[in-house]
Amino acid sequence: MPESPEVQALAEELDARLTGRTLVDVDVIEFRIAKTRGRPPESLAGERVTGVTRHGKLLDLAFGPAGHLVVSLGRHGWARWAGSIAESDAAASDPPPPTLATLAFDEGPALELTDAGDWVSLGCWVVDDAFEVPAVAKLGPDPASAQFSRADFDAALVGRRKQVKAVLQEQESLAGIGNAYSDEILHAAKVSPVGHASALGGDELDRLFDATVGVVGAAIAERRGVPIARLKAEKVAAMRAHGRTGEPCPVCGDAIADFTFASTTAQYCPTCQTGGEILPLKGA
Repeated sequence: MPESPEVQALAEELDARLTGRTLVDVDVIEFRIAKTRGRPPESLAGERVTGVTRHGKLLDLAFGPAGHLVVSLGRHGWARWAGSIAESDAAASDPPPPTLATLAFDEGPALELTDAGDWVSLGCWVVDDAFEVPAVAKLGPDPASAQFSRADFDAALVGRRKQVKAVLQEQESLAGIGNAYSDEILHAAKVSPVGHASALGGDELDRLFDATVGVVGAAIAERRGVPIARLKAEKVAAMRAHGRTGEPCPVCGDAIADFTFASTTAQYCPTCQTGGEILPLKGA
């Protein structure tokens, strides 16, 4: 799932390459991605891009007074330049993800919006203001923002009778964090993913705040300038706990373990995070 560091890098590349260019044609191949049926993406043809930004894990392509094209990448969505297949896609045994929509501009390659899932998770809205999109309007404070404060963090976590990992991924509480970076944050903070936020002590909250800001900020800095075709691979390579099942923890050397979380699998270090307790894995 794309998360804020990669979406930020994607937005910055699109902003640099598309601002000032005119959208000349839109080809929506999968009609289900259009969430504003009265204003489909094709309605922006002929308009000039005035900037590209990010809201949490969503993209915002602004077209001046004509409106905004807001793109939710969902669980498996991404973008690529036409004619360019990511090295990781080309090397894989599976075919590259299908294109669900193509945005053609007056200069340079077209932008393809893709989705690699078994079900369509990509979504597009055309609106006058990005905050008309419910997924944008509900977003909590963003740990990547210079304005993000300890007060914002405490408001999201302190006293919550909910698992810490779930709170970190709750977009209404903290914008932009998903399964992978919540694993990385919790590992860096040495906090159990399944403990309730209300049970965290002062030292744990301090470590978790520092890790939340530090992990997200460092990842954004590391991804900045990486071509969008390589961003997913760079994310995977940088993980210290997430996706490292069976590998030694880089802190203590214990084996990174899996556990079942919601509808997916996540990773943690039993020694660093749970006092040696092995968390349940579905089907075990």
